[in-house]
Amino acid sequence: MKKHIVVTGTSRGVGFELVKKLAKDGHQILALSRNTKPTEALKLENITSISTDLSDINSLDNAIGFIKSNWKQVDILVNNAGKLINKPFSELSFSDFEEVYKVNVFAVAELTKKIIPFMPLKSHVVTISSMGGIQGSMKFPGLAAYSSAKGAVITLSELLAEEYKEQQIAFNVLALGAVQTEMLEEAFPGYQAPLSASEMADYVFDFSLNGNKYYNGKTLQVSSSTP
Repeated sequence: MKKHIVVTGTSRGVGFELVKKLAKDGHQILALSRNTKPTEALKLENITSISTDLSDINSLDNAIGFIKSNWKQVDILVNNAGKLINKPFSELSFSDFEEVYKVNVFAVAELTKKIIPFMPLKSHVVTISSMGGIQGSMKFPGLAAYSSAKGAVITLSELLAEEYKEQQIAFNVLALGAVQTEMLEEAFPGYQAPLSASEMADYVFDFSLNGNKYYNGKTLQVSSSTP
């Protein structure tokens, strides 16, 4: 059965690859990203691209308006968009933290809250976190804002899974290890990750469509390296 799926952070990396795979599988996709050119260039009729600045709550209104007018329901939401600032803690400003949390935490909460009224029974909200947000995992200097924000959405998802279990909406998190994306290259130039964005998108594709049959309120560590 074909689904109505909202994906954020779709201009590059895992989000872009995921949209391609879901659209080619025949699902209706709403792609939310500031830069809509990459998804528009795919020229696929079942992709609607809406320019959205996730750090601005008012920017979400166009997406919600589209859902209300055209779809009526959302079966899957993939909160994929991320913002990473790599700086020593002593140099991280209040506005740096604010910028990272706006995209990685506040936008996840706000968009999820706005979409839940459109979600039928057995819907699935998947939030993309990071191994850096897992308690006890290996941590990297410079990622105080990013990794702490990624930890926050893990706890948020656990809470929402409990709050919405009677409505049978599942909330799960994928804590990704290193993936070869533009964001990784910008933060850690020259680092070679074990997985490509397309390979990771294969996993997210399958999990977003089927993971809610097996999991709710869970965080899966999707990393091929230890720790």
